[in-house]
Amino acid sequence: MSTPALSALPVRPLTLRDLPACTSLAYDRGWSPDEHKWRLLLAAGHGVGVDAPDGGGLLGACTLTDFGPHEAPAFTAIGMMLIADRYARQGFGRRLLEHVIRYSGSVPLTLYASAGAVPLYRKLGFSSVGQAAKATGRFTGPASSPARPGLSLSPARAGDLPRILRLDAEVFGTDRTPLITRLPAFADRLLVAEEGGELTGFAARWPSTGSEVVGPLVARDGDTARALITALAVGSHRPLRVDVDVRHTALLDWLGGSGMPVTEVSDLMTRDLPALPGDWTRRFAPLTVAAA
Repeated sequence: MSTPALSALPVRPLTLRDLPACTSLAYDRGWSPDEHKWRLLLAAGHGVGVDAPDGGGLLGACTLTDFGPHEAPAFTAIGMMLIADRYARQGFGRRLLEHVIRYSGSVPLTLYASAGAVPLYRKLGFSSVGQAAKATGRFTGPASSPARPGLSLSPARAGDLPRILRLDAEVFGTDRTPLITRLPAFADRLLVAEEGGELTGFAARWPSTGSEVVGPLVARDGDTARALITALAVGSHRPLRVDVDVRHTALLDWLGGSGMPVTEVSDLMTRDLPALPGDWTRRFAPLTVAAA
């Protein structure tokens, strides 16, 4: 029996009830199940999926994270784009993405793409506007980072959240309240950096399958970024991962010398958006490449 075209299959919203199907789809494609991340993205944003016609779970799925005002997002980040292995290489990935483009209307789109997926995205109107380098490994740097006088790090407290939201909006150029307000519960550790009573950075460490991820990483400068990573590495007994904007070459060199070499580079791509807004010089790493 031939497989019906995606256009003949309903694309439906995903909810938290779909978590088991999403993690099964990831496992089917050799990805880490990462239920923790799927839960965050579906709670802070939304997702769309297609049920497999053979009754075997999801044929395909992706998450969509809106940034900016709910009624008029500045842009939407596409993440976790997956097609079940038995339906791969039949055009379903393209058709699902075309649905997302139509669904989004005039709202610009962003995503991180592996080298193999870049040609498809370009055909659908996306352009490469940057890159992120995946630095991963067991952190072997010093147990503490020599901080310049006046720089202090501490665990984030409830009263810090409004300041974190303001700094995040300034650095990322748009409101990300649905994601950032979930950070305290999502992350194992959330640290803030201060100088002279001013919030100059923050970073989180959260659990992924087989590793722990540092992100988001916002910092006034490279010294602050290194201090935050070093502090977050304390107490971690698994490999760390940081997806660093490739323009931060000094930080990537330092990570490479601290047991975390670059193992993969992905393209940041946008559609109807010339570049991500905000201040890239202080935006060292996203929360996750599934939400640009």
